[in-house]
Formats: sequence, C-alpha cells, structure tokens
Amino acid sequence: MNPIHPQTQIGVVSLTVADFRRSLPYYTQKIGLRLLNQSGNKATLGTAVQPLLELIEKPGSTVPRGTTGLFHFALLVPSRLELARTFKNLVDTEAPLGGFSDHSVSEAIYLSDPDGNGIEIYRDRTREEWPYLNGRLQMNTMPLDLQSLVGELSGQETQWAGLHQNTKMGHIHLHIRDLDEAEAFYCDALGFERVMRYGTAAGFVSAGGYHHHIGLNTWAGKNAPPPPAGSAGLRHYQILLPDQAALNGAEDRLGQNSVSYEKKNGTLILQDPSQNSIQLTVTP
Repeated sequence: MNPIHPQTQIGVVSLTVADFRRSLPYYTQKIGLRLLNQSGNKATLGTAVQPLLELIEKPGSTVPRGTTGLFHFALLVPSRLELARTFKNLVDTEAPLGGFSDHSVSEAIYLSDPDGNGIEIYRDRTREEWPYLNGRLQMNTMPLDLQSLVGELSGQETQWAGLHQNTKMGHIHLHIRDLDEAEAFYCDALGFERVMRYGTAAGFVSAGGYHHHIGLNTWAGKNAPPPPAGSAGLRHYQILLPDQAALNGAEDRLGQNSVSYEKKNGTLILQDPSQNSIQLTVTP
C-alpha cells in the first residue's frame, strides 16, 4: 500500500478547557493567537490565515493524570526570528515556561496552558541542516541557546503583533497505551512513515520525510486508560490531506486494515487504539 500523501499536515487541535476567562487571555495575550470566533462555549483561535485551535469550555473540568490523550500540540513559527519574538513576549507577559530544547532539527519552547494542556512553540532548521546517521534522521535533546536566540532581535522591530500569520500546527504529541500498537495503527493503517524511536516508550512518525507529524509516548503509563468523559484536554485533532484523491486513498487504506470510522460531511472520524480522536479531512 502507498504511504499517506507526502503533503499531509496536522490541522486544528480541539481541547476542552475549564474557564474561558483564563484560557482566552492566555492564548491571545501570551501565546499570540487571534480569537477568530466565539459562540457560547466554543471559541476558535488561529492566525489571520487559518484556524489552529478550538476550545470548548466545560466548567469544572480538569486534565487527568495517568491517561492517554494530549502530551502537547506544537505551533510551528516560520523563522528563528519569529521564535525569538515569541519568546520575548512570553517573558514580557510573565508566561510560566516549562523548558527549552534544541532537537538538532528544530528549536523549541515548552509551556502549559492554565488547564495543564502541553504546548510547544518551535522553529525548524532547514532540511539540509538535519543530521543523519547511516541514512536515519537523528533528533536529539540539547539545551537551547537562549542567548543566541535573543540575539536574533538585535536591530529588529520587536513590537509584538502576535504569532506570525504563517504559523501552523507543526505536529501533535500523544500519550498512548502501547507503542507497538500505536505505530501499527499510524503507520500500517494510516500510512505514516516510522522516523525513529526513543527506546520502548516513545516514537515519531511523519509524512513526506518530515521529522515528525505525530509523536507517541507511554510516559503516562503502559496500558494507560483513556481519560474519563468530561475531562479537560484533547477532544480531537485533524489530519489534513491536500486533496480529495488523497483522502479517498486514506479511506481505502482504513478499509483494507479493517479500521472502523464514521463519515460525516466528507470528514472521516475515527479513534486510534488509545481512544485519541482523529478527523481526517481535506485541507480547507
């Protein structure tokens, strides 16, 4: 079977949060997303170009520990300068920061929203800079050179205007119950390519040779259960196919692998084996 289309991307991530009064200011003022639409208990945020995040408010909900679901969603900014601008705004607005890493293929800032949903904001190095060993991509975890990053701002306009309009959802990283099971689903049934593994607890899969569109880990516990109904956290995420032919190919592959799904308004709705909900659809 053919792999999933090389132009496949991650689309809108949908989260349940407890309180818009704290979540919306956080995502607009600290992260720099625009509030595109709000109606009742639903809000859509993104850039001037595209929606990236959907929030559903459920008062009293909390993110459970030790379950499958979201590890983090990752916003990809278009340049190192934009990462530096974002970092400056996070510092200026006193956003709690969770960590910084240089992954050889990318540079990343980690944080969590007020409910504890994990967020990564990163920039990619060019593919020519990515390190390979014996033909296999190498991703590392090293300290991020913050002094060098801030140095990008020298002589630049630092007025904050929010995340750059070309920011997109670069990848999503999930808690799953079993790595072999998850890889079989994402690679064999959906057609993503295996990129690399960290031992027996984490793996990365992608389309089109990217370093990863989906991260998978069992750090919440081997055989972790799904979160209880009504929890804060991941509701679903989108996998975007570039055209109808690519979506049809993905649907054929699901059928050949006996994966059950629902089809609604041209979108394929399904769950991975850890009950993380997915929507396969054509890029708007």
